[in-house]
Amino acid sequence: MLYPFPSRTPASPELAFLLLRLAENIVFPVTGVLGDGEPHADSFALDEVGCILLSALRDWTRDSPTTAVLGIARSIIRFVENVIPDLDDHGDTRATLETMRDEHLEWARAVQSMTARP
Repeated sequence: MLYPFPSRTPASPELAFLLLRLAENIVFPVTGVLGDGEPHADSFALDEVGCILLSALRDWTRDSPTTAVLGIARSIIRFVENVIPDLDDHGDTRATLETMRDEHLEWARAVQSMTARP
């Protein structure tokens, strides 16, 4: 569902690109095919849905960065509310997002340590 944009001054293009990076950091870990489990048809379907969502957000950001901000923010919120499980039983997904962030940082550190030059 598309939402009408309020008649406010458009946001800066930098904010749209920042939100797009945020969306990628949330969507990829949740929808990507896991390397440690046995992939199945549902895994690949979810992976494709994540790719389609991010592709649409990238197109929107590229075509209209100053008006895309609100839509990207709403897409992130809806994705988090509807796809990411509530692991802390408090009605929000804070713990899940924090775990995802920590895992992403650990992965980045591991990659950086493997590519570090002596």
